[in-house]
Amino acid sequence: MDGNGRWAELRGEPREAGHKAGSAAVRRIVRACRKLGVEALTLYAFSEQNWARPRGEVDALMGLLREFLMSERGEILDNDIRLVAIGDISRLPEVVREVLDPLRTASAGNMKMTLALALSYGAREEIAAAARELAKEAVAGKLDPEAIDGALLAARLPSQSVGEPDLILRTGGEQRLSNFLLYGAAYAELSFTERLWPDFTEDDLFAAIAAYQQRLRDAGPADRAQGDAARANGALDADRPWRARELAAQDGPRTGV
Repeated sequence: MDGNGRWAELRGEPREAGHKAGSAAVRRIVRACRKLGVEALTLYAFSEQNWARPRGEVDALMGLLREFLMSERGEILDNDIRLVAIGDISRLPEVVREVLDPLRTASAGNMKMTLALALSYGAREEIAAAARELAKEAVAGKLDPEAIDGALLAARLPSQSVGEPDLILRTGGEQRLSNFLLYGAAYAELSFTERLWPDFTEDDLFAAIAAYQQRLRDAGPADRAQGDAARANGALDADRPWRARELAAQDGPRTGV
């Protein structure tokens, strides 16, 4: 979700105004994903590195996060959405935790969609923390080092509990992952757009999913066979990208933004 600050600067407004407009875009895209049947959506809301920003900007971001959680609580619960948070949640201020934690608990049994907020999150930090856990268990004799494999490491990564992303989408013109979902991104499709996050619309989302559906994924024989079958039954139709709305409901990809 990149481009809030630049959006505000282009309009001669403070960066906080860009973050507020970005919060409105979050509401818009979460609702669109729910209607499309997206199984899981992970939003890179606040990175571990964002703590280095000016105190006033950080406070404004935390205030918007609290406001979002409070205003969207009813919609999340009424629409069977499970809210999870990944990252070093302990660093979040109490004013955020006091609304975040109860909503995570209240929505834990919801099944229709998972909304994951990456808060104080960094993929390198997440992988390092998981490695430390495994190392401690090995030193204590609780774990055979030879038993450590990709599956065991993935099981210790909170981001992987949502499932591996099918599509990672970045706004704002940058073409890099910036420490987001690095482990899960191994076979994800990547989509980059010049559109700044506050300007990102439902149609932009539809276009990104339509483009994703037209790609033949090549993670191995199983995915190639799945892609061939999808083409055979018309689920991938390069001549009709406008079908993104109906196709997304069929495919239900896991998306990270």
